[in-house]
Amino acid sequence: MLVLVIMPPSLVQSEEYLNYIELESFVTNFGEVPSGPLRFMKADVTLHLADGGSRIDVEKHQAHIRNDLIFLFMEQKEPDLATVEAQTLLAQKALRIVQQILVDETDHPQVDDLFFTSLVIQ
Repeated sequence: MLVLVIMPPSLVQSEEYLNYIELESFVTNFGEVPSGPLRFMKADVTLHLADGGSRIDVEKHQAHIRNDLIFLFMEQKEPDLATVEAQTLLAQKALRIVQQILVDETDHPQVDDLFFTSLVIQ
């Protein structure tokens, strides 16, 4: 007897993204306010779980992660966001911050990559 199991496409697609954690959008001001107009940035950030990383551990420490990333984003100057290369460096800094938080809290970095899925500067 042959049994054929068909999985709905939505279930197959969602399993492909189990190793990604989307953080709630970040909206913050940045730059030196006294020297010019107030500048804002909106960043959508996605984390990629490392092999052996725990989604539960990352989600448990999201408040700490969000806090430290907001402070990182607020201290940026316009040149720190002006080019793709500068944005890549910012993503690397953000990844190091997230990993350090998770090492301090769980003894394991948990994530191995951080992506800006959207970055809007105004």
